[in-house]
Amino acid sequence: MTVAETTSWVAERYGVTVSDRSAPVGLTMADLTRIALRRNPKRAQLLVSTVLGKHLPVDPRVVAGAGRLLGALVARCLADYPPAPAPWGDDAAASVRDGEPDRLLAVLPAAVSSAAPSAASSAGVLTLGFAETATCLGHLVADQLGSAYLHSTRRPDGPVPVSAGFVESHSHATDHLLRPGPGVSLAGDGPLVLVDDELSTGRTALNVIEAVHTAHPRDRYVLAGLVDVRSAEADAVRAEVAARLGCRIDVVSLTSGGIVVPDGTVRRVARDLAGQTEPRPATRPAAVRGVVLPWPAGLSQGGRHGLADADRPYFDESVTAAAAVLASVCGEVTRVLVLGTEELMYLPLRLALALRTPGRATAFQSTTRSPVHAVDEPGYPIRRRIDFTSRVHPGGSEVAVRHVYNVRWPGPGESEADLVIVVDDGHAVDGPDGVAESVARATGAPVVLARLNEVDR
Repeated sequence: MTVAETTSWVAERYGVTVSDRSAPVGLTMADLTRIALRRNPKRAQLLVSTVLGKHLPVDPRVVAGAGRLLGALVARCLADYPPAPAPWGDDAAASVRDGEPDRLLAVLPAAVSSAAPSAASSAGVLTLGFAETATCLGHLVADQLGSAYLHSTRRPDGPVPVSAGFVESHSHATDHLLRPGPGVSLAGDGPLVLVDDELSTGRTALNVIEAVHTAHPRDRYVLAGLVDVRSAEADAVRAEVAARLGCRIDVVSLTSGGIVVPDGTVRRVARDLAGQTEPRPATRPAAVRGVVLPWPAGLSQGGRHGLADADRPYFDESVTAAAAVLASVCGEVTRVLVLGTEELMYLPLRLALALRTPGRATAFQSTTRSPVHAVDEPGYPIRRRIDFTSRVHPGGSEVAVRHVYNVRWPGPGESEADLVIVVDDGHAVDGPDGVAESVARATGAPVVLARLNEVDR
């Protein structure tokens, strides 16, 4: 999990820096983030999370522990506990900082017992995650709260209707849809918890609150993120929206701070890196094979159409069955990297956790639509980019270029995983331009493309 502490290449070259403001559990911005550069005309900087499992491969226990930890802080907020540091905060922070995931998970029972919301505060809670980066994080927060879960999506395909939509103005893909299925409803009297990896302005979450509140007003909302870098002006907007809607909007994060981006940085990055030849992976021979994972028909693979709390036990059983198939594929390999697909992050994380044994380590990350500059320089977090072709919508013929970054075994050095498993929900195409063969050529590691196949319950 731990990324070697080096001077930030982005800070040295472009003057983009982060600072700390508060640390509810003792974690700092440097513990949880690195700075990279977007290929985006709207915003130059990208805070790359060290505990999310999106752009960087991470021990899945750390991903699960950090998400659950955020959920415990949300629970404290819902119970109206004072904002003083939690008694278990120092242990949690040290376990993340020192790269000790088992110790982090060991802290959680204390977090749960000291942060359990009252029956009144937990009644009717709905947790909402943001696509694509926070789909897994939101699910983990919902797991900790024992709430129903739904994440936004950029996919309009399928029969489930759109209930609401909103815009993420700074993103590479701005439009989000809310498409809850029959098991989850946007209507309700309990709090709505909105989860993102980074609260940069909070505007996206406020857009959602306004859209949902118009049709299904609630008394209370909570914005939750791994890091909160909103300005005082952005927080004033949050207070104004709450006053105008006549509701309460709280903010919870593992840490908060500020980010300084000098004027003209977007133009400088575009000028400096436009003609740069970014590091391309070497072409290496490697094996690719496919495997079909059973998944019950009608059971959500994630939160795109929602997952009710009552479905959790069946989801857990289904993960165990799918992991058993993958375990037979792993054989005697000792280091397995599991890749999720865009919005499909939570199920691959659970598979990575299930595949871990005393003799087999696992890591987790995901493919993404997000365009980020790869720069092979010490102190820069995105050292390798693998491009591949993927279906825009499962079952459709339209394809687009997608990316996966780094795909190296986490920790010091530049070693590769012994086996890479790509868990696909219908986006993958076969052939030399698809994700499996592209990753295999770049890493030299054998790749398993695991496709989910619905089976009768």
